[in-house]
Amino acid sequence: MKEFFVPVLLQLAGVIIIIAEIFLPSGGLLSLIAAGLFGYSLFIVFHDISTMAGTYFVLADLFMIPVLVVVGLKILARSPATLRETLSSDRGVVSQSPELGNFMGCEGKSVTDLHPGGTAIIDDTRVDVVSRGEYIDKDSNLIVVEVTGNQIIVRKK
Repeated sequence: MKEFFVPVLLQLAGVIIIIAEIFLPSGGLLSLIAAGLFGYSLFIVFHDISTMAGTYFVLADLFMIPVLVVVGLKILARSPATLRETLSSDRGVVSQSPELGNFMGCEGKSVTDLHPGGTAIIDDTRVDVVSRGEYIDKDSNLIVVEVTGNQIIVRKK
């Protein structure tokens, strides 16, 4: 039983480091350390104890590691470190400014060259606009053909 002390200790250290990786993003460094601990533990078991004991350790790792990751992610999802707010229009969150819809069908003039994005004055308001891929010269007359999201799409009049 004494010969199992170090491999079991290494396995437990690997488990703790996997849990730490879930909460402390390290870019995979902690995962590499955990993999090294698991690998060294398995080496000790296969080399110094027996092949059968090593097989049991591998089977335990194949079950334990995915379960730990899933449980850790579920714990993380319930922890105060995660965002629990949902952004929806029911709660007053909109991605499009309400006044952008008023520009639909309006005419204006380009302040900059549009290739395809640039600036225009529409209804005496300076706004960022895009064309549908075509190049439009500065000081060209424009008409708003579509408003999607935060984009005002124009074409040359």
